[in-house]
Amino acid sequence: MLLLDGKATSEAIKKEIASQVEQIIASGCRKPHLAAVIVGEDGASKTYVASKERACAQVGFESTVYRLPVETSEEELLNLISKLNEDESIDGFIVQMPLPNHIDEQKVIAAVDPRKDVDGFHPVNVGRLSLGLTTFVSATPYGIMALLEHYKIETRGKHCVVLGRSNIVGRPIANLLSQKGEPGDCTVTVCHSRTKDLAEHTRRADIIIAALGVPEFLKGNMVKEGTVVVDVGITRIPADNEKGYKIVGDVAFDEVAPKCSYITPVPGGVGPMTIISLLRNTLQAYLMSR
Repeated sequence: MLLLDGKATSEAIKKEIASQVEQIIASGCRKPHLAAVIVGEDGASKTYVASKERACAQVGFESTVYRLPVETSEEELLNLISKLNEDESIDGFIVQMPLPNHIDEQKVIAAVDPRKDVDGFHPVNVGRLSLGLTTFVSATPYGIMALLEHYKIETRGKHCVVLGRSNIVGRPIANLLSQKGEPGDCTVTVCHSRTKDLAEHTRRADIIIAALGVPEFLKGNMVKEGTVVVDVGITRIPADNEKGYKIVGDVAFDEVAPKCSYITPVPGGVGPMTIISLLRNTLQAYLMSR
């Protein structure tokens, strides 16, 4: 069993991006600029945005964060998005989810200029992805593909089971893995909460992408020997330690890992790849705009 080390992989890609940025600056051009909008005090969102800021600094990007109070109205948020769309100094931006209940997330996503939608959530970019056209791929699926590519995981002709059908991870990663290319050319089965005999599907899988958001859902008896397992989940559960909790994924790691050829750890697997994918999308937006 070998670990798919997202932390080490992301650091390698980060160095490549930093080198490109150095060349851009040396040519007399401005730095790529990534902005983020966060509404409210969601702890996970604040942690993610802080990680984004650190990563931007490490590769030489300009970074701006707009922190708005939880009572910000939908109209105020949409006005800010309009300003960011028109600001030529900003190459890409994200509106951090989740948003407060009084704000329509789909309306916000649709308001972002597709050319600056480095989260890859806008319907235009989702549509381009489904057609196999060049576009911004949402960060987590993009990170998974980069991880598989980095470790030269054979995907062509393999049976991949995706656990979860969210628009953020499940659907786009199923789309990407079914497309022509490497990684790609998989036969993909998407399973979800209404799937019957789910374990029968996972036991036939060569590759499993676990993105259900259910702690330690995938057990050892649900995988065959030699499977590649990518764990997208990350959940805090109570634990008898100094912190009072531990972080686990959607995979019961101690049971599943011994049967795997490759597996991602949690934390340190998919998470770091998500941040690096956001940077790659921003660099792409910068180059496209010029």
